[in-house]
Amino acid sequence: MDIVHPQYGRGTVKAINEYAAEILFADGRKPVDPDASEVVPAEASASLAGLSVPLRAFIEQTVEVMVERLGLERPEGRVTELGRRWQGGKMVIQPADPGLQPKEVELDVFFHKLVMMRNQLRVLEQKINTSETLTSAEKFDWQQYITRCYGSMTTFNLLFKDKEGQFGG
Repeated sequence: MDIVHPQYGRGTVKAINEYAAEILFADGRKPVDPDASEVVPAEASASLAGLSVPLRAFIEQTVEVMVERLGLERPEGRVTELGRRWQGGKMVIQPADPGLQPKEVELDVFFHKLVMMRNQLRVLEQKINTSETLTSAEKFDWQQYITRCYGSMTTFNLLFKDKEGQFGG
């Protein structure tokens, strides 16, 4: 844990015993009595049922677990499913009126949004299938809406590198 000492400044707790905390400061390790020295945490922290961790670490761990459980794509992985011939390309939307400017969108940005939509549809599908409050008929009806959404998105399947990532049709 990072702390701030009124005399030595910012430091990192390296060890704790019943009498003192061993803290590494910029000018070396020092034993410090936490109760007598007015040491305070350097960053916000969260406590949960006896668990005390730095807030940043808690949030990072929580977000990582949620991203994984929701099946969301990590930003660094967003182009991996995009077909090689489309990487670095752009989509141009040309208005019918020649006096208006066309809109250009980088294909990897557009594709990332498509993948995120696909992933959100998959999460919705899982939630519907595991719902304890929906009847079988309601689950079937909702599933049909999702199937139609996938069908509407099949136009964009040509952007995918592999068939298994595509929208079902």
